[in-house]
Amino acid sequence: MRSRLVQCPTCKTSSEWAPDNPYRPFCSERCKLIDLNEWIEERRSIPGDPVEIPPQHPNDHEDQ
Repeated sequence: MRSRLVQCPTCKTSSEWAPDNPYRPFCSERCKLIDLNEWIEERRSIPGDPVEIPPQHPNDHEDQ
């Protein structure tokens, strides 16, 4: 079976899309971590309406 080449979303180099590439669609762990950091720092997001998260109280998780 012939492997498929895809463009790494981070550095734009060709990367093999194959089961033995643990970083797919990225070309390396470095590019994968750069992308993750962009999500963490909220430089990337999925468009949509903002969601308000209600505050959690310390007693919310206690068994009653």
